[in-house]
Amino acid sequence: MNKRVTIKDVAKKTGLSISTISLVINNKGNVSEETKQKVLQAIEELGYYPARSARSLASRKTGNIGFILTEEHFSRSEPFYTKIFLGTEFESRAYNYYVLLTTVPTQFSKSAIPRFLLENNVDGVIFAGKINQKYVKYVEELGLPYILVDYDLSGKKVSAVMIDNVGGGEMATDHLLKLGYRKVAFIGGDIEHPSIRGRFEGFKKALEKAGVECAVDMCVVEEPDTRVINGYRACEKLFTKLKPEAIFAANDAMAIGCLRFLKEKGIKVPDEVAVVGFDDIEACIHVEPRLTTVRVDKEELGVVAVKHLVEMIRKPNSGINRVYLPVKLVVRDSCGAKKKGFYVFDDSKIDESLI
Repeated sequence: MNKRVTIKDVAKKTGLSISTISLVINNKGNVSEETKQKVLQAIEELGYYPARSARSLASRKTGNIGFILTEEHFSRSEPFYTKIFLGTEFESRAYNYYVLLTTVPTQFSKSAIPRFLLENNVDGVIFAGKINQKYVKYVEELGLPYILVDYDLSGKKVSAVMIDNVGGGEMATDHLLKLGYRKVAFIGGDIEHPSIRGRFEGFKKALEKAGVECAVDMCVVEEPDTRVINGYRACEKLFTKLKPEAIFAANDAMAIGCLRFLKEKGIKVPDEVAVVGFDDIEACIHVEPRLTTVRVDKEELGVVAVKHLVEMIRKPNSGINRVYLPVKLVVRDSCGAKKKGFYVFDDSKIDESLI
């Protein structure tokens, strides 16, 4: 039978006092970064697990962070929010926190309130993606700090980690314009979502800057969602009116739906129509042609969310934290840059496990 590792074992291995080990575990005191890393490494090597109940009694903290997203977001085939969760999971370890993941229905229901909220078992909450404001209000009433990721609340200033959607939309559209395209269309869904709306604003901004008219017929934004099927339908609507030279889709899923429609109709990409997406999900390098897109560092969204939430937990009066993460254009085959002799940036690596 294996002997249970204790705090004394960690102290013995590091040559430090039990009180110093305790300060590191509970994120307290003036402990140097070198000492902190030494203790954390010893904890990992020994497999020491501090008793959560003892920590809770001493600090009145649970050591848990809640991660909430809707069932609709969780069930999507593209792993956008999964990557965000991974980022929170990795970063939380540095602060000795556990992340408790749960899903809620799109429509608010008291019966759907996460158990870890009902039992006061978290120190703060991360909301990922679009969320019913009533869930946020419930967390506020509990007096818990929270931060939103890839979403914002209309008319309410809250802590949030956002993508530079306007800059990314402008970047993607600028690229198409520099390639010589002038009839550039935009397809999007759930246009009231701040991320989608921001990308549309960036699209219009780039056209205006280039002196190109943003024609109403070239913008299909009525789709209720941004899934592959919505991209297919939006592209179908677009081509009943006219034939654009290039299409900027609000996200990669819609861009892939667009590629499917064009392939079915025998319209060659990028020879006849160029396509650009947004997000840089794994599927971008597995479709034909490979999709040019705007890369979002999804794991970094989760990392930054944890950093700011932990600060809010430790310093209750730290105020509102709002962060906008930069994005990067990844040029592949679907935009026609290679055929036009432009430099192509693509540092993607194929995940062999998906082949």
